[in-house]
Amino acid sequence: MATLTTTSLSKSFGKTRAIDDISLDIGDGEFFVILGPSGAGKTTTLKSVAGLVDVDRGSVRIAGRSMDGVEPYQRNVAMAFESYALYPQRTVSQNLASPLRSGRSGRYSEAEQKQRIELVTTTLGIDHLLRRFPRELSNGQRQRVALGRVLVRPADVYLLDEPLSHLDAKLRAAMRSELKQLGAMSSTTSLYVTHDYQEALALGDRIAVLREGRLVQVGTPLEVWHEPVDTFVAKALGQPEINLVDAEVDGGVLRAAGGALEVPVPRDSGLAAGDRARIGIRPRDVELGRGAEPATDHLRVRGEVRLHERLGREIELTVDIGGVQLVAVAPGAEQVTEGDAVDLDVPLGKTHVFAAGAPGEDTARIGAPTVPGRNR
Repeated sequence: MATLTTTSLSKSFGKTRAIDDISLDIGDGEFFVILGPSGAGKTTTLKSVAGLVDVDRGSVRIAGRSMDGVEPYQRNVAMAFESYALYPQRTVSQNLASPLRSGRSGRYSEAEQKQRIELVTTTLGIDHLLRRFPRELSNGQRQRVALGRVLVRPADVYLLDEPLSHLDAKLRAAMRSELKQLGAMSSTTSLYVTHDYQEALALGDRIAVLREGRLVQVGTPLEVWHEPVDTFVAKALGQPEINLVDAEVDGGVLRAAGGALEVPVPRDSGLAAGDRARIGIRPRDVELGRGAEPATDHLRVRGEVRLHERLGREIELTVDIGGVQLVAVAPGAEQVTEGDAVDLDVPLGKTHVFAAGAPGEDTARIGAPTVPGRNR
C-alpha cells in the first residue's frame, strides 16, 4: 500500500500541450478515477506516473519516495494498457503467471501463483480460459486477461487505462462491481482512467475531471455531481446531458422560456437585475407533473412534446417550453408521443446556475469554488 502524489506534471509533444500542471494527492488504498474525453491527457498522466513518459516539468512521489530518475521497472507499479499487450505465444495461464515469475516482483512458489491466479480469474470470469492462447479469445476476453495480469501481482500502485473499454455494456456493468470488490480486498492504491462517467461515479472514491490537459475539478462522486464547478463538468456527468437554459435576472428570480421558467437567484451570487446567466437542469431530475398542484419545492411548467424516444424502461422526451427545448426522462410506461401537451415538475433545489456565455462556451457555476476541487 502507498500514497501517490504528482506535483505540477506538464508534458508537451511538439506544440501540443498534453498535460499542464497536474497536481494530485492520492491516499493510501484510494481508488482514484481520472475522467475526461479523448485528448484530455488521461493516458499521458498515467504514463508519467509509470515513468513511461519523461515529463517536461513536475514530479511524482510514490509512498513518499521521489521517482525522479527511477526507471519504470523500479517503481513497483502495475499498469493495464488499453491495447492488451499479451504474449501471443503463451497461454492465458502463462500470461497471468509471468509477473509472478519476474525477478523484479520477487519469486512466488507454485502454490502462491496458483492461489493468486485463481482469485483473479474467478473475479474476472476467465477461469475457464486458462489453457487458451490470446488468438483464441474475443476482444473482451483479451482485455480481462490483460487486466488480470496486472491485478495478479502485488504492487504499490495499480494504473488502469480504460480497462473495460472493449467489453459490451452488460459485462461492463458487471465488471464495475467486481473491480470495486477486488480493490477493497487488495486495498491497493489505484489510478483508473476512463471517459465513461458511470464508471467514474461507480468506482471512484474521488474523481478528477480533465479538459485539454488541465484539471477542472477534483472531488468525491457526490461533490462533482451535485457541485460541478462549470458547465463542462456538468455536461461530462450524466446522459442525456444537463439542460442549459439562458435566463435573465428579474425581480429576484432568473426568468427563462418566456417567463415559464423561474429559478431563485443564488444567495451571494452577485447577480443584479438585467444580468444574464444559465440555468442547469438535469433531465433525470425533471418529473412528469401529476396531481392538482406540484410539490412546494417544485416548479410546474407546461410544454409540447417535440420528440420522444422509447428506451425500454424509460422515455427520453424533448419538450418545447416557451421556445426552449427541455430534455426530460420519464418512466417507460408513460403513454406520451409527439404533439402531446405535458406538465413537467422541476425540482428547484436541484437546479444549477452558471455564468452566461456564448453557445458552446463553458462557463463557471455561480457559487462554485474557484479552485479545481477539494483535493487533499
